[in-house]
Amino acid sequence: MAGLGSLDLNLLRVFDAVARERHVTRAAERLNLSQPAVSNALARLRHALGDELFLRRPGGVEPTALALSLAGPVADALDRIGAAISAQAPFNPAATDRVFPLALSEYAEAVLAPPLLARMAEEAPHALLAISHADRTNWEALLEGDGAVMAVGVLPEPPALYTRLRLLPEGFCTLMRPDHPLAEGELTVERFTSVPHLLHSPNGSRSGAIDDMLAEIGHTRRLGAVVAHLSAVPEILLRTEMIMTLSSRLAVRLAETHGLALRDPPVAPRHTRLSLLFHRRFEADAGHAWMRRLVLAVARGVEPPSGLQTGPELME
Repeated sequence: MAGLGSLDLNLLRVFDAVARERHVTRAAERLNLSQPAVSNALARLRHALGDELFLRRPGGVEPTALALSLAGPVADALDRIGAAISAQAPFNPAATDRVFPLALSEYAEAVLAPPLLARMAEEAPHALLAISHADRTNWEALLEGDGAVMAVGVLPEPPALYTRLRLLPEGFCTLMRPDHPLAEGELTVERFTSVPHLLHSPNGSRSGAIDDMLAEIGHTRRLGAVVAHLSAVPEILLRTEMIMTLSSRLAVRLAETHGLALRDPPVAPRHTRLSLLFHRRFEADAGHAWMRRLVLAVARGVEPPSGLQTGPELME
């Protein structure tokens, strides 16, 4: 096997493209090269490394054990080199066609994406915002890979390799159909826990922010259903006895749009705050810094909904 000094960086770019695409023709398209050029580069790599690397299979190629062991380190090294080069290049939002892959929770997407895209249309009309879903279970994997360059959501304290910027504070409200028995009268904890609750949880969790608070005072609630998407929530509430406690900004929007009743919950959940997390390797990237500033500016401009509960300093 040849040493590292004999390898051309362009050969590693070809290796990375084939490893990602598992197809020589698609890898050539990804690199804007001809298929013979990619095949020739693979032949040079096979000779240098003393391994077949990719075996032909119906519909593409399959990596060998050596190729699988190299794929992650090669991709990471190329990403870091690209980030270092980008960090030194001047960034002009008006001229850039850069793709910004962001990982947002469903709540962050609903609240921040509309004003963020409006600002981007003014400042960077040729840039692309590519949003994927983020939550407590997957944000780190997205940022460690190439799935996103920053994540926004109610996220846990990150490892030291990541920077956290704190964004929107939020309270909670409870939604129900307008003729629900709990829509009138004092909403005590006993009444609150006497009916089934709807929980929105994209990752399938069966515990929400309010459950810990209920447990502290010796109460539990019964879940009637767990849904992955907010689009199903209004119709479910209008057709059932279920009630739902969720972030105030979304609750107010759903109440106004779908004619739902809106009440303060009888317990005060620990308020949450959206966080923006990113890997520190992007700190010097001028384009990334511009997007961070834009997200922060948009978050500062999002007004709290009318009737938002106030309280002590908001916590994570």
